[in-house]
Amino acid sequence: MAASKRLFHTAADAEIKAGEVCDVYFARTVQILTHRGDRKRVRAEVYVKSLPADWRWGVLAGVEEVAALLEGLPVDVRAMDEGTLFEPYQPVLEIAGVYVDWAQYETALLGLLCQASGIATKAARCKKAAGDRQVISFGARRMHPALAPMIERNAFVGGCDGVAVTKAAELIEADPMGTIPHALVLVVGDTVEALRAFHEVIDPKVRRVALIDTLQDEKFEAIRVAEALGRDLYAVRLDTPSSRRGDFRRILEEVRWELDLRGFEHVKLIASGGIDEYEIARLNPVVDAYGVGTAIANAPVLNFALDITEIEGRPVAKRGKWSGAKDVLRCQACRATVVVPAGRPAGPCPCGGTREALLKPLLEGGRVVRDLPPPRTIREYVLEQLRTAPLDTERRGEGRRDF
Repeated sequence: MAASKRLFHTAADAEIKAGEVCDVYFARTVQILTHRGDRKRVRAEVYVKSLPADWRWGVLAGVEEVAALLEGLPVDVRAMDEGTLFEPYQPVLEIAGVYVDWAQYETALLGLLCQASGIATKAARCKKAAGDRQVISFGARRMHPALAPMIERNAFVGGCDGVAVTKAAELIEADPMGTIPHALVLVVGDTVEALRAFHEVIDPKVRRVALIDTLQDEKFEAIRVAEALGRDLYAVRLDTPSSRRGDFRRILEEVRWELDLRGFEHVKLIASGGIDEYEIARLNPVVDAYGVGTAIANAPVLNFALDITEIEGRPVAKRGKWSGAKDVLRCQACRATVVVPAGRPAGPCPCGGTREALLKPLLEGGRVVRDLPPPRTIREYVLEQLRTAPLDTERRGEGRRDF
């Protein structure tokens, strides 16, 4: 289909796979080198020099899509496992092959990693701040709908307990999660009546959660819906707009007090609307679960760069970059990580623990050579690492870099 006749302004799978999503200077470079008959084999690595604000670590995501992008090309690729926590200057991926065979894929490769990793990292930060409380991804509506499954898949990989979009839920093989919209309350005309309609129509396996900030004061709406549904009411959700919010925590504390006073201790509180990891940390004493939207969907991208480090087996790099192939080794005991020249033994960690190589073969000669785990397995890997990962919940400068 011609670009002018497309319904949506997105690239098709076949176009991405063909290397057509490409900065023009790569296309021209390939044209020039092909004209010169230049078939040099190069090695390049992908890493970040810095992370946003006070982030100490990132979560690598997008590896599965990178494998799909490069599969069939005459390249060898090593990469960290998807879901690995990494720091600046630690290569997360290495690609080797004749440069003109893969140069035009750099733009798409970086795009796949940068956005997915940013979303996964923000989700991980929110989940780390929330602890055992649920975090649900609500933010797909903030981005192009073609990206919704990617956004929510990586939010889930990063630690979110559920996603809202039906198509995204299919991708992670889970049921979508959500409550009711303000629109239902407005159309029905009353919060309690809207909840009763939900209770009457929707499958009983779906938890009954009342949205209580549409028309009246949250405290009184919470009491009304709790009295209406009794033990069938699982939670109330407060999405109080900022123009009416004041001190959100005090509003939540007031609702909690009034519900408990009337014997509705079983009713949980869910907070949404402008929530991020900093707000989560402040609300944790009173909130049971969170809906996080824009903060995750519009997460800062991680600024991965791809740099040549070797040409025809000779270490070479542009100014400011370290040349040569590298290994990234992490101690299985203390989690300390070192970057060393590839193939050189680093010895045991000073703590006495065993170091493992994080860069592992992903493609050999264009063939995927390792299993790519499903999203749920990646999420479990992320959560295991989060147990020891540091997180600042106040906006301060960068601190220690160990996990």
